Amino acid sequence: MSAIAELEQDRVVEAVYAVAKKERLRTKGGAPYLALELVDPSGRIEARVWNDVELLDSRFAEGDAVRILGRVDRFRDKLQLDVRAIEPAEGQDPAALSPAMRRDADELDGFLEFLAGEISHPGLRATAARFVEDVDFRGQLRGLPATPDGHHSYAGGLLEHTVGVATLCRETAQLHSRLRGDLLLTSAVLHDAGRTVELTRGPVFRPTDEGRLLGHVHLGLRLIETRAAALEAEVRAELLHAVAVHHDSRAARTAEAAVLYHANQLDAVAATRPVD
Repeated sequence: MSAIAELEQDRVVEAVYAVAKKERLRTKGGAPYLALELVDPSGRIEARVWNDVELLDSRFAEGDAVRILGRVDRFRDKLQLDVRAIEPAEGQDPAALSPAMRRDADELDGFLEFLAGEISHPGLRATAARFVEDVDFRGQLRGLPATPDGHHSYAGGLLEHTVGVATLCRETAQLHSRLRGDLLLTSAVLHDAGRTVELTRGPVFRPTDEGRLLGHVHLGLRLIETRAAALEAEVRAELLHAVAVHHDSRAARTAEAAVLYHANQLDAVAATRPVD
């Protein structure tokens, strides 16, 4: 097999991958080379093109699906592909080669519906439903990462992270009855809604024009405002506040906003911190 996750040192590889990153650099001696990140549904690996750089550079772009011939080396304790030949993989959808989550997407979809169904406040329940019942929104959750280069950085990572944060918030609200559970759970379900309009599909997960300028938090607030018009003004403001500060604990003015921040951080750390 030539799946990236199964590659081993000193192995010759002929396979189709997608180019998630491409950069033209120079060695200390001034010779040009290409630094690549290649991906498939099983993972990602760094690659280098040392020879015939001018010729091979013109054959493909970042985001393309490519057929490569190379050898697996080890550099600084990490596997790296020494690419000898590379050409476009005609007829191959690059998005289908994006790194993918290991959990079952249908199961996670079911969890998301369950969590949204746990919201009892009529206005908050209706607001969450306008997202959860949106087929395009659900498709974006399954096709995008939670972050392009950080935690859950693979197709479907956005769905996985959303369910993780919402589950943590639901459990915390059950442990601490002083918290407004409906507000906390709704903010968790919607906290990264802006990612669905900030990023394009893989393998590169490039920002859209709006995403590059505004970021996912601002875009998420805008999405929520357009779908929460019937929500009471005070509750709407608290929902928007929790989403707005979910990356900034010092800005949190409510317990629910603070809990959302910590749940978001916990899910990210649990997904990325190395385990000894």
